[in-house]
Amino acid sequence: MTAHAAIHAAIANAIKATGVVVRLEPGEWLSILKRTENPLVVVAEGGMFKTKYQYLTSYRGLAFFTKSPTALVLPGRADVITAKSMSVPDL
Repeated sequence: MTAHAAIHAAIANAIKATGVVVRLEPGEWLSILKRTENPLVVVAEGGMFKTKYQYLTSYRGLAFFTKSPTALVLPGRADVITAKSMSVPDL
């Protein structure tokens, strides 16, 4: 296997492992959350110089991600999991 083919295979495997992550603006992400009766939300704080809040939820088999400079107000019906960190592929 050539180096080029190996790189291509590694990228293809990474995409298969991570699935589909849909990136949205915070307002659009909240509108997806409103469609879910009992949403599961993963929240993580990150950032080197400024705190950024990262949010992940699923809806109809897809994962939806957003990040915001301020904390979002989540509905009380949301089941929130606080993660130490979150890594979303940058494709």
